[in-house]
Amino acid sequence: MAFRKALRRTAIVGGGAVAAAFGVSQLLEYRRTQARLAHVAAEAELRVPYAEELPSRAAQIAALRNTEEFDVLVIGGGATGAGCALDAVTRNLKTALVERSDFSSGTSSRSTKLIHGGVRYLQKAIMQLDYEQYMMVKEALHERANLLEIAPHLSAPLPIMLPVYKWWQLPYFWAGIKMYDLVAGIHCLKSSYVLSKAKALEHFPMLNRDKLVGAIVYYDGQHNDARMNLAIALSAARHGAAVSNYTEVVQLLKQKDGETGKERVCGARCRDVVTGQEFDVKAKCVINATGPFTDSLRKMDNKETLNICQPSAGVHIVIPGYYSPDNMGLLDPATSDGRVIFFLPWENMTVAGTTDTPTSVTAHPIPGEDDINFILSEVRNYLSPDVEVRRGDVLAAWSGIRPLVTDPDSKDTQSICRNHIVSISASGLVTIAGGKWTTYRSMAEETLDAAVRTHSLPAEPCRTVGLMLEGARGWTPTLYIRLVQDYGLEKEVAQHLASTYGGKAFDVAKMAQVTGQRWPIVGKRLVSEFPYIEAEVLYAIREYACTAIDVIARRTRLGFLNVQAADEALPRIVQIMAKELDWSQEKKTEELDAARKFLYHEMGYRSRSEQLTKTTEINLDYQEVVRYKKRFHKFDKECKGFITTVDVQRVLESINVHIDENALHEILNEVDLNKNGQVEIDEFLQLMSAVKKGQVSDSRLAMLLKTAEETLEKREPVSVDRSGGGV
Repeated sequence: MAFRKALRRTAIVGGGAVAAAFGVSQLLEYRRTQARLAHVAAEAELRVPYAEELPSRAAQIAALRNTEEFDVLVIGGGATGAGCALDAVTRNLKTALVERSDFSSGTSSRSTKLIHGGVRYLQKAIMQLDYEQYMMVKEALHERANLLEIAPHLSAPLPIMLPVYKWWQLPYFWAGIKMYDLVAGIHCLKSSYVLSKAKALEHFPMLNRDKLVGAIVYYDGQHNDARMNLAIALSAARHGAAVSNYTEVVQLLKQKDGETGKERVCGARCRDVVTGQEFDVKAKCVINATGPFTDSLRKMDNKETLNICQPSAGVHIVIPGYYSPDNMGLLDPATSDGRVIFFLPWENMTVAGTTDTPTSVTAHPIPGEDDINFILSEVRNYLSPDVEVRRGDVLAAWSGIRPLVTDPDSKDTQSICRNHIVSISASGLVTIAGGKWTTYRSMAEETLDAAVRTHSLPAEPCRTVGLMLEGARGWTPTLYIRLVQDYGLEKEVAQHLASTYGGKAFDVAKMAQVTGQRWPIVGKRLVSEFPYIEAEVLYAIREYACTAIDVIARRTRLGFLNVQAADEALPRIVQIMAKELDWSQEKKTEELDAARKFLYHEMGYRSRSEQLTKTTEINLDYQEVVRYKKRFHKFDKECKGFITTVDVQRVLESINVHIDENALHEILNEVDLNKNGQVEIDEFLQLMSAVKKGQVSDSRLAMLLKTAEETLEKREPVSVDRSGGGV
């Protein structure tokens, strides 16, 4: 306890004071010692009943049904809800958590992937002399440091470049970024620095050099948000919390207080979405951590209560990794409409966003074409004119709903709360709403403190500062080498497993099947261009994955990285899950359809595919039309005006190229606009026009026909006529 108080006091010491007291090397050693002591303080005497093996989902449902009364029932399995469950169970409270969909299925998996204090919030705090906003940034920077410590396999510092195009902005931005370092104090990841124009272009060669005067680089954290959320939930489960996804609250339970005579919330009526069975979960305290759906649960408690959530949609896009350096992000501090855009390397791709527009609350937000084009437009402004930013390069897009809130206890109920709010209703329902990903832990701590006070719960102090999350124990930066050496995995696959599962990567590797090849020995990939392997599908079921969507969106991140690749992997994923979970043929078809619907609507596949559908005008010159018709007729030998898989297969066989019939059908289906099983000449010309305009950038049919044409032309007979005569 004494140490924890000292630790909290230390957290508010400014960087300048510490630097003055210590030299650089002593400061670094001090920080390392502090981190080690934090881990000791957090984990000392903590009971971890499921350290070896997680209980199954069926066992978790049984615990929910059969436990007479929990101390705390958390509703919502996002970052904040999972954080509340972990905080509660490590305070030695009997804890339950229910989530109506999957863990991190909402906003928590659709973020910008940053762990940050908020540079723009600090700017506002200084310009407006706003102490509350300043403290919000300071708290977030403390939490950033803690999150990087407790999940080192899922997070890492990331340098972010702020390009400067006007000389007067250089000292202005430099002062602001240095203040960011100063506010972080001992939690500063690395000191920010200034780059000349030449050095900026060396670090970020695709940057627009016109009028560039230099750049400033600062550091924030980056993480795999859905896996981080899952790690928090699994950590709660290992410590003994009964956690269950696909468990929906249909009604809040209430009973009269014997002393006051008022009705008090005492639990919830839940429905297992998988089986349809309903049961009651009794609890002394119920916590509402449902993000954008905060008001739905508050109205379940009291129909007359006013809404406090003002949802805002943030769209992100994913484009190929070559648009950004592997280890440097970019910040556009002032877009054409005043918003902030990040441009970041993530999972070997580039993620760009976000927008900020009012929206309605929905469980299935859809990225809009206008938002996608806005982000692309802003990206073009900062990249060199030599780099053609094409609409067809958008591999995936998603929309997340940020639950901005108004404080129900404030006189001005229309004013948006800059931070989070913890509210307790007349019936004792505890609501935590608002906030940001980075501060999930401190939000959970504040929520549990309020719950303990209100409901007189027999709780110990908070112990989540420094508490290592699922997979953190046993992880080292070189762990992937052991995976390669001990199991015969590809290096890329081993690195992926280590950075996704941490110390648990060995459990995944043990489940990997032999490939039958000389190398790699084990680890069959789901799709060739991504390091996800079939064994991860089996391991995902251990991590409570119930649907194919859970696997492509949150256990792996394939759906967020490339919708086409995810679509190609789906049949095999469903096949593996069906065998493990004993699905019927009807269930397999249902899962496949649901996952494809998810990709089509929520992950931007619809917007991507409509780039060709909407291209009704053929924008080609005469020579291009002649060239492409000639290419088309290489396959349409009978001049039917269309080609089928049979036509394409015949030509490919003539040049000794073999493609699976199902794969070939999928390739043609991408271009077959009227879905009649054949590609007409007009459809092919529309495709080539879309490729020319950048609306479609990686059409497999276009590449296939071009490659086949080039091969055929090389094999055409050479004339035997000699210009110089001969015998």
